[in-house]
Order: sequence, then structure tokens, then C-alpha cells
Amino acid sequence: MPEESKLADKLENSQKFTEDEIKKIKEVQDEYFRIQNTFGQLSISEIRLAEQEALLQKNVEQVREAFVKVQVKEKELLDELTKKYGEGTLDPTSGQFTPNK
Repeated sequence: MPEESKLADKLENSQKFTEDEIKKIKEVQDEYFRIQNTFGQLSISEIRLAEQEALLQKNVEQVREAFVKVQVKEKELLDELTKKYGEGTLDPTSGQFTPNK
């Protein structure tokens, strides 16, 4: 069968969708597009959130390190003052030191 007659048979046997069916197909395509777009937006949000989390963790680690350093500094100061004044109690408001008996 020549190609022209095959094409003619196909055209003769083909049917056209109704406007309502075409509208429904378009609606489904539009929904897929919206879903894909939403997935893209969510992926970008995940990336940004991961970046924020990494920055937060970096800041938390820096504050932890500062906390440990101030604890060491406090211990060194207490050791120095205890060596100089002995065991006792300090009133930070007045600066008055009362030795233990």
C-alpha cells in the first residue's frame, strides 16, 4: 500500500476530541505544570533552609566555644583569687570578701 493511501486511511479513520475533552486534557496538563512548579519552589526552599541551618549550627558552635573559654577564664580567676585570699565568699555588689573560718 503506498504511503499516500495509508495517510488517507488514517485521516479517514481518525476522530476529533470534543472541546470539552480538550478542555479537560488542558486542565490536567495545567495541574501537572502547577505541581512541577510547586516542587521546584519547595526544592529551592529546602536549599535555603539547609543554608540557614548550616549558618545556625556555625553560630551555635561559636557560642559554645566562647562559653568554654569563659568557663576556663572563670576557673583561672577563681584559682588566682583563692590562692591570694583563701577560701571565702565575695559580695560582687560591694566587692567585700569574707574569708571562711
